[in-house]
Amino acid sequence: MKRRRLHPKDYTVGWVCALPIELAAATIMLDEEHEEFPQDNSDGNLYTLGRISEHNIVIACLPAGQTGTNSAASVASRMKSKFSSIRFGLLVGVGGGVPSAEPNIRLGDVVVSQPLLGHGGVVQYDFGKTTPSGFERTGSLNTPPMILLQALTKLQANHHRSTGSLTRYLSIFSDLPKFARNNTGPDILFESSYNHIGGHTCERCSKDRLVVRTSRSGEEIMVHYGTIASGNQVIRDGLQRDRLSSELGNILCFEMEAAGLMNSFPCLVIRGICDYADSHKNKKWQPYAAATAAAYAKEILSVIPTAEVATTRTADEAVMYVC
Repeated sequence: MKRRRLHPKDYTVGWVCALPIELAAATIMLDEEHEEFPQDNSDGNLYTLGRISEHNIVIACLPAGQTGTNSAASVASRMKSKFSSIRFGLLVGVGGGVPSAEPNIRLGDVVVSQPLLGHGGVVQYDFGKTTPSGFERTGSLNTPPMILLQALTKLQANHHRSTGSLTRYLSIFSDLPKFARNNTGPDILFESSYNHIGGHTCERCSKDRLVVRTSRSGEEIMVHYGTIASGNQVIRDGLQRDRLSSELGNILCFEMEAAGLMNSFPCLVIRGICDYADSHKNKKWQPYAAATAAAYAKEILSVIPTAEVATTRTADEAVMYVC
C-alpha cells in the first residue's frame, strides 16, 4: 500500500526519543505511517511520520551515541523549524526509577512529568553553582503546556474508572518477542549501598542484599505522576540516587534529555522504568520499558481533541509567550 504524503504544516505533534529501541516502539504505535520527505541538507534530523488517532505525528531520534540535554535541544529545534505547525511535544523513552515504599515504582512502570512541590515536572539536578555551603541549583524549567495537563487529568480519571486503554495499546507489542515482558528477567532491587559485583547480569551479586518488597498482582503496570530529574550524567549509584531524590523532594526517576527541551519545546516527559539508577543497571528491561512508555503516549494522544489542538499556540509561539 502506498503511503500518504502530507505537507510539513499538517503535523501538529512532535515526538522525541533518544534510543533506537525507543524509536522502534514509537513507530509501532502509529496507526498509519506516512511517506517521508526527502532529506534536507540543512536539517540533520531523520523523521518518521504518521498518525495516531486524529493527530499527525513527526518522530525524531537523537543521533547514535549522542544522548543528553544539548543533543535533545538540537533535535527539537530542527524539528520545530521544519514542522512549524507543531503545537506541543512528547519526550518518550526509558528512565531509571527511584524505588521507595510510596510510590511503589517497579520496572516496566510509567513515570509522567507533572508539576509538584514547586517544580514544573522536570528539574535539572546538575545545573547550578558551587558555594561554601554546597552545590546550589539555579534556574527553573517550564511546566508542560496546558493542553497536556488537561489531558493528564482526563486520563487519570479514566484510569480511576478502569476505562483506560494502556493495556490494550501495550498488547500491540504482543507479537514482537523483543518487547515482551517475559523477555525481561526478574524485577529485583538491591540495597542502595550494595554495588554490582560484575558481569552483564546480577548472578554473582549476593541475594542476601536484596530488598524485600511487597508483591504486586500479576504484571500490572502502574503510572506515576510527579517530578523527573534530568541531567547530563548517567546515575548508576544507589546512594547518590537516594540523596538526590531526597534533596529534590522525592523525585520519581532520572533521565538525560528533558532539561534540554522544557524551556524551548513545550512538552510532556513520559518514561518507562528500565532500571533503578544503581550499579546493577543493565539493558535487559529497555525494550519492554520503551513499549510501556510509547503505549502511554498513544493513550494520552487518544484523549486530546483535534479541535483543541488546532486552537493551541504553536510550540514557537508558546515559547515566545512564556518569555
